[in-house]
Amino acid sequence: MEHLQAYRAVGGGKHRASKKFGISVVSRRLLIAAAVLFAAGIANSESKAQSGPFAPLAGSWSGAGTVTLDDGSTERIRCRARYAPIGPTMEMSLTCASDAYKFNLGANVRAEGGTIGGSWSEASRNISGSLQGRGAGGNYELVASTAGFNANISLKTSGNKQSVTMRADSQFRGANISLSR
Repeated sequence: MEHLQAYRAVGGGKHRASKKFGISVVSRRLLIAAAVLFAAGIANSESKAQSGPFAPLAGSWSGAGTVTLDDGSTERIRCRARYAPIGPTMEMSLTCASDAYKFNLGANVRAEGGTIGGSWSEASRNISGSLQGRGAGGNYELVASTAGFNANISLKTSGNKQSVTMRADSQFRGANISLSR
């Protein structure tokens, strides 16, 4: 303790490192303020990167629903979705499963005005095709198609709740899914 008091007495009560570098309390505050403004600028630029027609969907969602098969049977399913919008484009994935049924839907879409176009794939059945439709602000009406398969997809988002409805003309007749984040 006596050593510290002697050290301060020689340095005029201040730590020598502060004198050496000339960093005052005001300078430190300015440096902290600049760092905060820089961080706010980065956060603002990230939110601008996420602005666009798909911004309300951004992030991870999960929930449950039912799938209807061609024989009329239904099964309860658990689902999770991930939406990654960047400006007018978006990558998305939707995975749903029950004890006996599973599908992995992926899509890459682009919006121009109110028109949406892109491609989709379903990994567990190894099929893919085109996706066309309309919508904005988290609400979309789309048609997924490929040779021998067409499905109407309705996606409606309100805050942190989302409903996905699919109707198809094949062995997979449809799905009703409720998601939240």
